Amino acid sequence: MINFRYHVVSLTAVLLALAAGVVLGAGFLDRSDDGAATVATTDSAIASFEAGYASRTAPLLTNDVLDSTSVLIVTTTGARAEDVKGVTSAIERAGGSVVGTIELTAKLLDPGGRQFADGVAEKAGAEVAEITDAAPGYPRIGAALARAYLATKAADADETSAQLAAAFTEGELVVGEQPDRRASLAVVVTAPRSSATEQQGASLAALVTALDQASAGVVVAGPTSSSQQGGLVEAVRADDGASQVSTVDVADLALGRIAVALALAEELDGRSGAWGTARSADGALPAAS
Repeated sequence: MINFRYHVVSLTAVLLALAAGVVLGAGFLDRSDDGAATVATTDSAIASFEAGYASRTAPLLTNDVLDSTSVLIVTTTGARAEDVKGVTSAIERAGGSVVGTIELTAKLLDPGGRQFADGVAEKAGAEVAEITDAAPGYPRIGAALARAYLATKAADADETSAQLAAAFTEGELVVGEQPDRRASLAVVVTAPRSSATEQQGASLAALVTALDQASAGVVVAGPTSSSQQGGLVEAVRADDGASQVSTVDVADLALGRIAVALALAEELDGRSGAWGTARSADGALPAAS
């Protein structure tokens, strides 16, 4: 028998697709600091409806789906504060526990900084097997980041994780304080598509692959432009090595943030996918279980 939650998920999927369509088709082009175009909706009435619907349906869709699971919020430089705040709120409404927020700086993600970042990871993790066994470059950097901040099951921060986090912070590769706990899930909130993200895509794909392998799962979420050519979500989706990393390309929508919480729940159950706009292979949002 089809339950009520199934109907809510189905209707929300339709509205999410509609909202994304409005943003993509009826919005205007904003400009980021470097002049790159990003998409935004201009109709405040539609935005108000979408936000209101999301707030009313979120409890029905996501109530306790994360059930006290620890989550680390990771951002890329240029990620919008409202997207980060909205994703954080959606995780908490779903019962998740956000252990902290860190930012991966341009110094880390820009390919020109790879050698320095790899040196930091190698030196700081010289006695850690999962780091020394990883391939040089971003796989090793990702393994070091994972050991600093994540675990397959939530665990207290220890001397090794604190040492690694301090090395990344001192090298200006990561901004943010070391959380008291290492989380079991991570959400990477990306910046809108820009000339900078075009250069960072391969780096991020390699990093999130390593984070995913060392945790219970990773979701990469960005605004609608992030799944266009040159966006960070698009880069992760195009990378074969990152096939087990989930993606959501509507983190700038209230309904899209619900999709992020549901995607995290899917990761907990060992499933991954790509959700959001019509550019997403698995539809608007995960199906009701």
